[in-house]
Amino acid sequence: MNVNNMPAAEAEASPQLVRRLLADQHPDLAGLDIEVLANGWDNMVCRLGDDYLVRLPRRAVSAALVLNEQRWLPGLAGHLPLPVPAPVRIGLPGCGYPWAWSVVPFLPGEMAARTQPADLGLAALALGEFLAALHLPAPADAPVNPSRGIPLAGRATGVMSQLPHLDDPSERVAAARVWENATTAPEWDGPPVWLHGDLHPANILVDRGRIGSVIDFGDITAGDPATDLAVAWMLLPAPQRAEFRRVYGRADDATWARSQGWALALALVFLTHSADNPLMAGIGRRALDAVLEESRRCPGRPQGAVHPK
Repeated sequence: MNVNNMPAAEAEASPQLVRRLLADQHPDLAGLDIEVLANGWDNMVCRLGDDYLVRLPRRAVSAALVLNEQRWLPGLAGHLPLPVPAPVRIGLPGCGYPWAWSVVPFLPGEMAARTQPADLGLAALALGEFLAALHLPAPADAPVNPSRGIPLAGRATGVMSQLPHLDDPSERVAAARVWENATTAPEWDGPPVWLHGDLHPANILVDRGRIGSVIDFGDITAGDPATDLAVAWMLLPAPQRAEFRRVYGRADDATWARSQGWALALALVFLTHSADNPLMAGIGRRALDAVLEESRRCPGRPQGAVHPK
């Protein structure tokens, strides 16, 4: 498969910059230790003392997402059964840095992409309950994301351009079949619901063997819940995916088929844009394997079929 690097940073960020920004805007925090934890596609994340993280956008598109997170996440946090990093301080542009930034609580744990939950049945329960609580109708002025929560047809160009890069011809054929089944399923016809928007195992923390929190709500948006349900294909084996679906309680066959299509679309993105990020490439590989395994396990069942009532 042809693999590209992560998107390049459009603004330089460093611990020294964080220190200067804090000294100017939140001087009571400026003396705390600062350590870079991650440079992701969208943000640089630094540990700030024992209790906080600082998140600075790396790209202009990410800067707009930070504003959405700052506005909406504090109000949602109290209704969710897992902790989320609602901002506790807001940072403004300064010191030559062009965008807003956030100080958020430090939530303990390791990324589920690196440390699998000890009990995947409990993980399915936790994720199903979390998304059932999050996926409530969103207000009319909820953020709009051009690539998440949308009808799957909006992802077709990317999927069609990435499928030919799968090295195994049998994988290409099976993936194309999954995509056809997903895109022929009925579209979401309910109200747009709140979505995490970027829910994958690198944004789920495992603490003492159990899912402890969900992080990085930069892509928070509203739309089709199938976008978030795709996480089941990235983290859970088939029996636990079924339990996740049961606990979630609102995924009919059409929604579940679309979630499989979303998992395929995101897997292809992760696989083709992570030459310098093996963690995300690994998430993509696992999701693709799960999607294709399901298509082989149930080859005769139309994934988009809706059971009669």
